Amino acid sequence: MTDSVSDVVIVGAGPYGLSTAAHLQNLGLGVRIIGTPMEYWATSMPEGMHLKSEPFASSLGAPQDGLRFTDRHPEWRLGQPIPLDTFVAYGRWFAEQAVPDVEAGQVVKVERGGPAGYETTLATGEVIASRTVVVAVGVGPFAHVPEELAGMPSWLVSHSGEHRDLSLFAGKEVAVVGAGQSALETAVLLADAGAHPHVIARRGEIDWNTVPKEHRTLGERLRQGPRSGLGTGYRTWLWAERPGVVRYLPERTRLRLVRETLPPAGSWWLRDRLDERVRVSAGRRLVKAAEQDDVIALTTVDRTGRRLVVEAEHVIAATGFVPEIERLKLLSPELRVRVDSRLGAPALSANFESSMPGLYFAGLAAAPTFGPVMRFVHGAGFAARRIARHIVHRTPTARAAARRPAPALEADPR
Repeated sequence: MTDSVSDVVIVGAGPYGLSTAAHLQNLGLGVRIIGTPMEYWATSMPEGMHLKSEPFASSLGAPQDGLRFTDRHPEWRLGQPIPLDTFVAYGRWFAEQAVPDVEAGQVVKVERGGPAGYETTLATGEVIASRTVVVAVGVGPFAHVPEELAGMPSWLVSHSGEHRDLSLFAGKEVAVVGAGQSALETAVLLADAGAHPHVIARRGEIDWNTVPKEHRTLGERLRQGPRSGLGTGYRTWLWAERPGVVRYLPERTRLRLVRETLPPAGSWWLRDRLDERVRVSAGRRLVKAAEQDDVIALTTVDRTGRRLVVEAEHVIAATGFVPEIERLKLLSPELRVRVDSRLGAPALSANFESSMPGLYFAGLAAAPTFGPVMRFVHGAGFAARRIARHIVHRTPTARAAARRPAPALEADPR
């Protein structure tokens, strides 16, 4: 039985959910956004972590001026890494200013049905009917663990997106699988916490991003290209600032862009911290994992075929996230089957709508359609604008609501 009806239900209160809610509410729509603001960032990322994105590229998307990260923190400059806690506090401040009615609940099921088209069931048992649902669940459900480690007990293997307090590993031998920022920073933070980390990387060597220059000469700007939310370069600027263009590229090209734009590498400011406390084995491919007494034995192979067995008390897979719709268990099985997909990810329209009318996907799930910027906070503004504009134009009641003046934001309480 349906308990309430809303124009839009947004599942998730991270950067993409909050940004979309801000745009929709600014247009006067009745929006229910379900989730604790910035919860995944606050509970599943390690203490001491810093963002890889630059301050100017770390803003949530708002329809009003004054809500960017650099508005909240004007002192932050290019090349100054943002601590995780600072970013979480910014996201929660954004929610207070632009989306004050976030509901700290949990969605357990989204399915077709009800008087409006969709029914969203909360953990409390409440069922919300709506014409539109926006799935903005972030990266958590898409955590990828390599097949060789899948099925191992959680006390031996975990994903890097499952840890807040790495001091639990103090004194332990911990293998970290991966070569990107997540793997390298996790290893450094493990060492800071008193653990003995060992990075196992398939790449032949560890790559590092270059130090950004705040001031460039005209010649450097012409040679290097414009600066964008994904880095420097002409094509990089296009993928970052015009993601709508990416959707029109061939599917194989889009997938290659997602895979190869900003490939695994460590931030320049982390390089000096990856010192002798961290053992690194590069150019090694994981082929087997076996539980042996109280440890896990990892068999790796280098490019010559030479095998090496590494033992550890725990393995952290810093192996990224794969946006497959089958991983979204909050969608009913019938709904998951009915959503058209490409290589497991939802196939989306130019407005982030799936093949099921009224069902939208924002964030990482949209990366195979709109490119690599959807892997980062920087893409939230574009996604929010597109989704809000489409919802307004496709629903008569939404168009009427959009003509009502939206309430003004309260002044910054600082």
